[in-house]
Amino acid sequence: MLGLPLAMGVLLALLGCTAKEHCAAPQDLVCQLLQHMEGSIKPGEVPNPSILLAMNLAGADTKNPNYKLLLQEIKEEAVRRAQKAMTSGQVALYVLALLSSCQDPRQVHALGQTINMISILQQKTDEEMAELEDKGHSKTTLFSVSLDATALCLARADGYQGPAVALAKEMLSPNSHITVDTRAVATLALVCAHDSVEDPEVRDLLREAVWTVTNDFLDEQEERKGMIGNIYSMGLALQALEASRDFYAPRDWDCAQAFAVVTNHTFELPMAIAQVLPALVGTSYLDAAMLSCNAPTDLCPSLGTHRVPRGMMIPPGASQIPQSSQDITVHYSIINKLQGTPFHYNISVRVAGDSTLLEVLERAEKKDPKNFSFKMEQTFWGPMVVSIHGLAASDNDRTYWQFLSSGKPLDQGVGTYKPHSGEHIQAIFSTY
Repeated sequence: MLGLPLAMGVLLALLGCTAKEHCAAPQDLVCQLLQHMEGSIKPGEVPNPSILLAMNLAGADTKNPNYKLLLQEIKEEAVRRAQKAMTSGQVALYVLALLSSCQDPRQVHALGQTINMISILQQKTDEEMAELEDKGHSKTTLFSVSLDATALCLARADGYQGPAVALAKEMLSPNSHITVDTRAVATLALVCAHDSVEDPEVRDLLREAVWTVTNDFLDEQEERKGMIGNIYSMGLALQALEASRDFYAPRDWDCAQAFAVVTNHTFELPMAIAQVLPALVGTSYLDAAMLSCNAPTDLCPSLGTHRVPRGMMIPPGASQIPQSSQDITVHYSIINKLQGTPFHYNISVRVAGDSTLLEVLERAEKKDPKNFSFKMEQTFWGPMVVSIHGLAASDNDRTYWQFLSSGKPLDQGVGTYKPHSGEHIQAIFSTY
């Protein structure tokens, strides 16, 4: 439970909330999560704007050296890569991170240069919309378009209304099959747009879409005893429900039930913490442009020179229940029916009982390199497999390798998912 073995009753008491009140997690839990994220900041590594955004929304100490390092590296990375090497969604996250740091995204100074991140984002968003209108899908993903619209709206820039209207129509379409995390970020974009546009017909459309998505979330939470989507989509879903209370009122949100689900999970990846932490302190990405940079930031003094003793918390990635060291057998298949010459190969490998799926893939490659070779790239969510058996995923073709167990997509990446004995994992070349 994020390093805190709290029983349900104790947790709800600490949350200090009812269904009609705003919920907030215990401060010591928030501080431990902040420490996890702060510890992930390393000089020379690609900076993660989601980390900076979450730290600001949770009230991190802006005088901390790691905070200053991350902010400076984000400015430098923006100058180096924003124009040519970033997707629209990545640029949007950088804009949100800068706004939350009280930096002007229109004048980002670093490496002896100054760039306008807003104009870059507007250009990339226009490209997304042009492809959406021409081909029926965005250049990247609707998740990116949602971040684009949110960032442009919060920056009070032009170009957010068109994406917001398109997102609203997608959310209301009975033929759309959109993931929880995408619907959640889209909800944030629509809430911001609704409060900014004047056209009554557009406002009605946006309100209907937000009402529909949030009530779907509330229905799912009730049916699944607190869960919305999977544990990794919960953070954004909670942000959306927090930011849209006026849209589903007078219906109540049992935020204590949802918080109990989240705090009963040990998040291993800083990126996952970055999405859930704002919700745990009652904020969302929509607060990024409204933070006071002059406000005291001594929420967690233990995050400075005096660290929380290691014995008082479970470090990231540690399990509360010891895993079995006994070897297990995992069955693994790779399947392509989509592109080029079809193939379907099967293999069984033995690995240690606490092995990740990545270790299964490595063992399979070692056992049969001709068929089970693979390549991966590092992302903010951990390692991502981009090629298997020489067949590479492609943004242009909108293809990727999807991992499933018992026909259901995995809710974790290959670097964190731990298969059980006898489990059959399938990697299927798919489209999005």
